[in-house]
Amino acid sequence: MNRRIFLQSTGAAFAEPAATRPNIVILFTDDQRFDTIGALGHPEVKTPNMDRLVRSGVAFTNAHIMGGTIPAVCAPSRAMLMTGQTLFHIHDSIIAPDAAKRPKRPFDLMPETFGKNGYMTYGIGKWHNGPALYARSFKGGKNIFFGGMSDQTKVPVQSFDAAGKYSKERTQVASQHSSNLFSDAAVDFVRGRKGNTEPFFLYVAFTSPHDPRTPPPEFAAMYSPERVQMPPNFLPQHPFDNGELKVRDELLAPFPRTPDVIRRHIADYYGMISHVDAQIGRVVDILDETGQRDNTIVVFIADNGLALGQHGLMGKQNLYEHSVRVPMVIGGPGLPRGKKSDAFCYLLDLFPTLCELTGLSTPGTVEGKSLASIARGSQSKVRDSVFYAYRQFQRGVHAGDWKLIRYNAGGVRNTQLFNLKDDPHETRNLASEAKNAGRVRELSAFLKEWMQNTDDPLDLDKPDWGAAASALTA
Repeated sequence: MNRRIFLQSTGAAFAEPAATRPNIVILFTDDQRFDTIGALGHPEVKTPNMDRLVRSGVAFTNAHIMGGTIPAVCAPSRAMLMTGQTLFHIHDSIIAPDAAKRPKRPFDLMPETFGKNGYMTYGIGKWHNGPALYARSFKGGKNIFFGGMSDQTKVPVQSFDAAGKYSKERTQVASQHSSNLFSDAAVDFVRGRKGNTEPFFLYVAFTSPHDPRTPPPEFAAMYSPERVQMPPNFLPQHPFDNGELKVRDELLAPFPRTPDVIRRHIADYYGMISHVDAQIGRVVDILDETGQRDNTIVVFIADNGLALGQHGLMGKQNLYEHSVRVPMVIGGPGLPRGKKSDAFCYLLDLFPTLCELTGLSTPGTVEGKSLASIARGSQSKVRDSVFYAYRQFQRGVHAGDWKLIRYNAGGVRNTQLFNLKDDPHETRNLASEAKNAGRVRELSAFLKEWMQNTDDPLDLDKPDWGAAASALTA
């Protein structure tokens, strides 16, 4: 199959003067599951500011990540967002370039592209892809966190360095909650841009609701562990070895999982979400107060989801919906308000989407597909399926109502088949039913095509999927 069926970048064919282009604000949360927004149907978590973003923009309710090649899934997720490239290409070039045996691919970075086209680019908060790429991306910044996680009230941050020299000696430990720290910097930046004709690209990457889940007391008090609902797909343990049952995230709760422990984790998680929601509201408020909201594209996204007791898991090192689906809301001038789209899309599609919405040509290195036509209503979809991968253990594909996940862990293979229309929580594995044998074969063939077209180094027909010779084990 032609790889353009899977990967195709579309860009605007015209260019506007920089001064007439809209600003861009990206609000990025860490480990926030796709279904934790009140306006999108969550019955418990309180998210008034995320709700107003949903009401004022386009919510893509079927947005995904492609997975991860390392346990810290947020690092490849962020690399895909910033380059618009697919999982195995950023693995070779950014995540593990020393381990990969294949040639490195050139890549453009989203903030870098906007910076070259007249935007003031400013980066705040978590940056999990190294100082060199941060220096390529931004012309300014504040409270920059180069790690993956930390104590939420003692985040080690650095100030911006125009020379791009971010040595460890420059690090200072912040003394306030991370979400306040990052929103303070964003509010100061937006206030300082009032009256400036140069458009800005503001990237605000929160470390919440990632663990340690320590919401401020007033937000922790909003959710009682005794009252939060248990997920319908809760299990004391995962039914088989998925290859990553003892990774750090999975050790945050004892085995087997118990309802009392899971409820405590969920309550803290909701408290973190409501707190970061309040800080997101401060950034949106300052756009309103300074008269810049009407000329600003505001994007709300997260890097990946989280299990928190679903399927007996705690982390995001899996291919279930709770971990590979993410919130994505885009609002701004010329876009509908309160629209929802269930079109398949990826975080990596944001790069070409923002290029098209601002009149920039999408760089040729970008593999994502612009969602601008979906947002504007001239097209209903840009792809028919999505593909997922996690390290050398798991591969999956979702087409129509059906989702197939295949596993190879310790030489033991398992297959899952779910009908997501009838079973959105993935509780009934239909793979062993005789009537579904043809569907399993069909989706397995489709999965292999996806793997080939994304340069996945594994081969499902080999005894170990070819993992021994793959850089994914490095």
